[in-house]
Amino acid sequence: MDMLDEAAEKPKDDADVRVGRRVRALRLERNLSLADLAARAGVSIGALSQIERGMSSLRVKVIWPLAAALDIEPSALIADGNDAVNDLYCVRANSRRAIPVKSEGIAKALLSPPGATLTGMLVTVDAGGGTAGAYAHAGHEFGFVVSGEVELVVDSTKYVLKTGDSFAFKSTLLHAFCNPGAERCQILWVNTTKPSEVRDGA
Repeated sequence: MDMLDEAAEKPKDDADVRVGRRVRALRLERNLSLADLAARAGVSIGALSQIERGMSSLRVKVIWPLAAALDIEPSALIADGNDAVNDLYCVRANSRRAIPVKSEGIAKALLSPPGATLTGMLVTVDAGGGTAGAYAHAGHEFGFVVSGEVELVVDSTKYVLKTGDSFAFKSTLLHAFCNPGAERCQILWVNTTKPSEVRDGA
């Protein structure tokens, strides 16, 4: 029997579309292809594709293996649209994923949803914290200082930026940053590189 029978094909409705986007978002967050996830969950690629496109309902006997393949609780797949869960196109405030960094006193929370072309981050720099050294990578970046003060060095030029200031530069230029102030600094930072390619002093 074709595994498309695992999902009941029918016209799209809002609930199925929301679930489909959630499945795709979770799959992309884990860098899994359709074929990878289908194999892990024991369903056909066609069935999984229809679920992700909101063309099929997620049946009970598919929920459990699919949740196990994504390493989540089954309830995370079928949560009501009003619940604070992430979607293909949005990230809820209490569901942000942390991006690993090597430098002391720096924390990065991913703001952009999976599959987005741009990588948006909320960068928090503790007082006295900063990158281990200057670094560079492919792409471009833009930042806006939400609060506090940051000392940014780009191509050997130092800039002291405060709340409301912004910046943009090619990521291929050597750059570094630190917080010289007494209070925590927060920066809305956007990169054209993927989260896994962003490094601090690597």
